[in-house]
Amino acid sequence: MASEQQVKKYLAYWFLLGKKVIIGGNQGVLPQPVMQGESYSQAFEDCWQQIISSAAGNSYLQGTNETIGELLTGKWDITPCARCSMPVPMIDIGVSSLDCTCNDLTNWPNLDLPKPRSPVNNQSQLTNIRDRVQNRDFK
Repeated sequence: MASEQQVKKYLAYWFLLGKKVIIGGNQGVLPQPVMQGESYSQAFEDCWQQIISSAAGNSYLQGTNETIGELLTGKWDITPCARCSMPVPMIDIGVSSLDCTCNDLTNWPNLDLPKPRSPVNNQSQLTNIRDRVQNRDFK
């Protein structure tokens, strides 16, 4: 089952590659920037609230068939694509489409570019690195 955090991460990764969310059947939304510092940007959070609001209806990521509402139900999971390792929805029960959201991106996967990522807590990462270096010195 895809959690709300997994769906947010899924959307954030695809936003970083320029995919839009279609809201209300015709309004394409692409928040910029997606991340700000160690968290998602206010533009992304505002977009997320718009997507999950009942007024948004059946919003979906450009190039996909599943609505965001469907992804938040218990029958979907978000897993890495076998082709490009980007997050894609997979149905837990039954049969799903074999298409990845990347199928219409002519320049993806591009191993020369950094892959999209989630926000990172720099202080936490630096602390982990420091701890690993200190533990190595004692061995």
